[in-house]
Amino acid sequence: MPRTALNAVTPWITEAALSHPATLAEHVAARLEVSRRSANRALRQLVEAQWLVNQGSARRPRHAPGLLRQVVRRYPLEGLDEHQPWVRDFAPRFTLSTPVARLAQHAFTELINNAIDHSGGTQVTVSMRQTASHLQLLISDDGCGLFERIEAAFGIDDPSLATLELSKGKLTSQPERHRGRGLYFTAQLADVLDVHANRHAFQCRAWDGARWHPRRAVADHGTSVFVGIALDSTRCIDTVLRSHSLDGQAYAFERTVVPLHLLSDAQLGLESRAQAKRAAARLPQFRRAEIDFGGIASVGHAFADELFRVFAATHPGIELVPLNMAPSVSRLVDSVRRGEA
Repeated sequence: MPRTALNAVTPWITEAALSHPATLAEHVAARLEVSRRSANRALRQLVEAQWLVNQGSARRPRHAPGLLRQVVRRYPLEGLDEHQPWVRDFAPRFTLSTPVARLAQHAFTELINNAIDHSGGTQVTVSMRQTASHLQLLISDDGCGLFERIEAAFGIDDPSLATLELSKGKLTSQPERHRGRGLYFTAQLADVLDVHANRHAFQCRAWDGARWHPRRAVADHGTSVFVGIALDSTRCIDTVLRSHSLDGQAYAFERTVVPLHLLSDAQLGLESRAQAKRAAARLPQFRRAEIDFGGIASVGHAFADELFRVFAATHPGIELVPLNMAPSVSRLVDSVRRGEA
């Protein structure tokens, strides 16, 4: 079977092997409308590729899912209960350690709930794949798109600025129902998380301090969120939740990080008071804000003064902690905080 044809089979072969272990060849032949001989050839290729294992004999095969697994389902959003698809259609078909299964369930249910409550769409497609090293989850809805939703709710029409607000956490267009924790903490729990919407895309990488970076968009309508979790991940939901409290023990969401690189690029430096006000937006919701200067070579005096003198003076209950400052930036910020500049 050609590789392209093999890719057409993998989205459903895991479920087929579980449902038809002793008669998988007949099932594949009927589904693909091919001969039994062609179906057997396809099964041998799937065994070689580790999508299947033959637990029987050559004469009496009995197939089971292999190291690689995938399930793809589509659901109407109206009346959807995000818990049932996980329990009924996905969790039983994968072999995951208990910690990874908990991470996957958290991401799965939070992202589907976001599609239900925020997308304004009619359906959601869910694909979950297990590779030799990672669990990969892709959830796509046909709604208005995340960045369009943020623009409508908050008047932020720049996707980079919208991502800046998402990266702080506590951003929600339905405060009576949500606390703005779902997508934020899903990104903190994953090794990699991609958001594609409205012809824009951003990726959050655990190995890069959970910073968000622009990516090439692959979706021009709706919202698609990809989550990658290493099968040997040692992250714990409880630990991540508690790490965002001031003392690291409680569950209050009191600490955030402001990645300033989303306000700047090669042509746009951090110079103005308006940029500083954007960086400080919604920080009064937190008690500690870590201002991440990673990737920023220099800043203007107006920016530093607005953030570290004006804002700090009017919000004494918020601890501003600058991180990853270049030497010149550190000297300017220190001078502003001492009242010398």
